[in-house]
Amino acid sequence: MSLLITSLNSGSNGNCYYIGNNSEAVLVDAGLSCRETEKRMLRLGLSMDKVKAVFISHEHIDHIRGITVITKKYRLPVYITPGTLTGGRLVLNEQLVSSFTAYEPVQIGGLSVTAFPKLHDASEPHSFIVSNQEVNIGVFTDIGAPCEHVIRHFQQCHAAFLEANYDEQMLEQGRYPYYLKNRIRGGKGHLSNKQALEIFVNHRPAFMSHLLLSHLSQDNNNPLLVQELFDEHANGVKIVVASRYAETAVFQIHATGIPSCEMV
Repeated sequence: MSLLITSLNSGSNGNCYYIGNNSEAVLVDAGLSCRETEKRMLRLGLSMDKVKAVFISHEHIDHIRGITVITKKYRLPVYITPGTLTGGRLVLNEQLVSSFTAYEPVQIGGLSVTAFPKLHDASEPHSFIVSNQEVNIGVFTDIGAPCEHVIRHFQQCHAAFLEANYDEQMLEQGRYPYYLKNRIRGGKGHLSNKQALEIFVNHRPAFMSHLLLSHLSQDNNNPLLVQELFDEHANGVKIVVASRYAETAVFQIHATGIPSCEMV
């Protein structure tokens, strides 16, 4: 058994992550327009016909921008908490809306999706683990601090999307107003490169094969800096910096002991 994963986009201009097997897939967040989501999936050889559900982590616009059109066009169920639905002022077909509860798995065909709470300045923010019987994929972005929930689930992942939003020095010396700097680094904002690296170095499992560094700030980070920082500590894990401008390749993630590969 294996899972296919890709970041269709990652950043404050839109977040959308694809995780699936040969029969079905889910999207975690829908921060791209429907048209752009379709274009990027087509370039990767992925089909919207395999997408069976969308899971929304929280209500910020870069995570929900495309959800209304995508669900209407494809009649996709949306898994979203009541607080996130209200906070995002979303008007969705009630028949397509389902809630989820932390630590209670949702079964989507052969996929199991489990949410857990995270620290972020939103109504009811959650991260997700998407699994089949053997492989676990984590989506850990928009996290204010590396709490016990994040660490415990990261330790279970064969691959993960992990936020590395800002370089601490670049944020401090940058053009953002003081209140915004404090919002980003204040415990309910975003993870710094240093915080993400500490999670990776101290808590990665021996069977982790891929780490997709996600949600990089356009103003307070540098993809080359992040790549070099994590490559130094990769120890056999493939490090990919997810772009805010384009999709990544599709990666096939296997269970322990089987080499993983890049599909596109």
